[in-house]
Amino acid sequence: MDLFKENGRDQCCDNWKQAEGGELATGRAGFWRRHRWLMWVCSGLLAAFAALTGALLVLAHRAEPLLRARILEGLENHFHARVELDSFHLTLRGGLWAEGKGLRIWPPVEIESVNVWGVSAPASEVPLIRLAEFRFHAPLRYEPGQPIRLSAVQLKGLEIDVPPRSRFERGAEGAKATAGQNANKANIYTGLLHFQVESLECQGAHLTIETSKPGKLPLEFAIAHLKLTGIGAGGAMGFEAELTNPRPVGTIHTKGSFGPWVVKDPGESPVTGEYRFDHADLSGFKGIAGILSSTGHFQGVLRQLVVDGVTDTPDFRLTHFGTPMPLHTKFHAKVDGINGDTWLEPVEATLGHSHFLTQGQIVRVAPVADGKDKPRPGGHDISLTVNVDRGRIEDFLRLASHSGTPLMTGALIMKAELKIPPGPVPVHERLKLAGTFALDDVHFASEKIQSRIGELSARGLGRPKDAKTGGDADVRSTMEGNFQMAGGVVRLPALKYTVPGAVIDLKGSYGEDGGTLDFAGTAKMQATVSAMVGGWKGLLLKPVDRYFQKNGAGTEVPIHINGTRENPKFGIDLGRMKGTSAQRPGEPQ
Repeated sequence: MDLFKENGRDQCCDNWKQAEGGELATGRAGFWRRHRWLMWVCSGLLAAFAALTGALLVLAHRAEPLLRARILEGLENHFHARVELDSFHLTLRGGLWAEGKGLRIWPPVEIESVNVWGVSAPASEVPLIRLAEFRFHAPLRYEPGQPIRLSAVQLKGLEIDVPPRSRFERGAEGAKATAGQNANKANIYTGLLHFQVESLECQGAHLTIETSKPGKLPLEFAIAHLKLTGIGAGGAMGFEAELTNPRPVGTIHTKGSFGPWVVKDPGESPVTGEYRFDHADLSGFKGIAGILSSTGHFQGVLRQLVVDGVTDTPDFRLTHFGTPMPLHTKFHAKVDGINGDTWLEPVEATLGHSHFLTQGQIVRVAPVADGKDKPRPGGHDISLTVNVDRGRIEDFLRLASHSGTPLMTGALIMKAELKIPPGPVPVHERLKLAGTFALDDVHFASEKIQSRIGELSARGLGRPKDAKTGGDADVRSTMEGNFQMAGGVVRLPALKYTVPGAVIDLKGSYGEDGGTLDFAGTAKMQATVSAMVGGWKGLLLKPVDRYFQKNGAGTEVPIHINGTRENPKFGIDLGRMKGTSAQRPGEPQ
């Protein structure tokens, strides 16, 4: 009985479900029969959307040559040059995307007041601009007479090679025949499409600025990132760039405005802005080292930029010696952005506690291997004048010292000519310095030398008892003369050294590497020979005083100084007792 009940209940449920499903199916069919128009509308919309999509795809395909021609025309009009583009494609993906590859813009052929871009460049000519890829996005709306706004144009693999001015002035006789034809096509597409670019961003660019000056190397920059804004026909544009400086290697961040671009001569294109130079490694210059940072601003045209800025190198050093010194500069310079030549007018510098001014030029020269000129390496040729108005001799000597301990201390005034020719050898070996100097309040770091100076002063003043005890160990002296420095050796053809009671005239040389001394000259004392010796020996020497009294001095004797800075040797040249000039040992009197 229970089984029968359960089976009956299941059968009733199945019958009820079938009845309900049938009613639903009947209801749906009745709905579409009553609202058949809605089905037709939906089908029409789907068909219209498919047709519109197809039409847009066809339109985009057919618009490619139109847009390609408009881009080429705009570039040709702007640069007055022939433009080539390998490929160009349009796609519909959230708007209109355009992509191009293999863009080349050739240097222009100049004809006054006429745009000429149909003339073929010589086979050896390098394109002015080469671009591996570019892409931009445009909205799917267009109003006649209104520009199509491009929010950003993206570039990759940009190479710019700016020729010298002479190449912009090629003869244009052969171009005149095509000038009329190209002038007629200049405005074919102008009325159809007009673009307004809001910004341009470039990743990985390389800039080469060539020069027509014989023996000058081109200037090259690797630009990691470049952004241009406010791009308009014939106007200035804003820029932000991050580039790697080749030498010294470091990162330059700069921003400012550039333009308008001067087609006839890009060197006359105006530019203004500011820069920050970070972590510049000076070890790229053979012979020096240190990490430099610099900030400043610039203005002018590419061919003649006026740059004002400051630099800081807390660990400046000559790599051969390795003693670091803080170097700070404030400079005003004129820079030729076409070939990199720089004129310093002037540089105010502080090395340690020494203040000096320098001005001159730094130019790049190309190597000379053979020909009429002597072989010459390429690089930077530096020629400067140096005026040390408030200097300390220990700052400069410490820089040229392995131990960091200078030979002497004292106040320094110096005027000199500095030349550093290009070459593979370290800077301290290429450096040539010549000029005059004056040292005051001189004190020697070596106790042995300072003791001898104290003894010399005591005897010159006629105090032999003080001389036996070393005299005044803190006695100060002065020096003045002229010098030449080259190959790590300082030569002093006329050195006057003065201490209380004595004047010494010397000539000779001092080797920076090893501190070798090789000097000869005369010593003039206030006291006579007998007074310098003193005691009973002095009484015995009184008859010979008159033989040493010369040129107003109580005593004049020839002397020499040799040995090393740490172990100097002083002596009297008995073989030159009759002479009075600063002759070297072995020289004829």
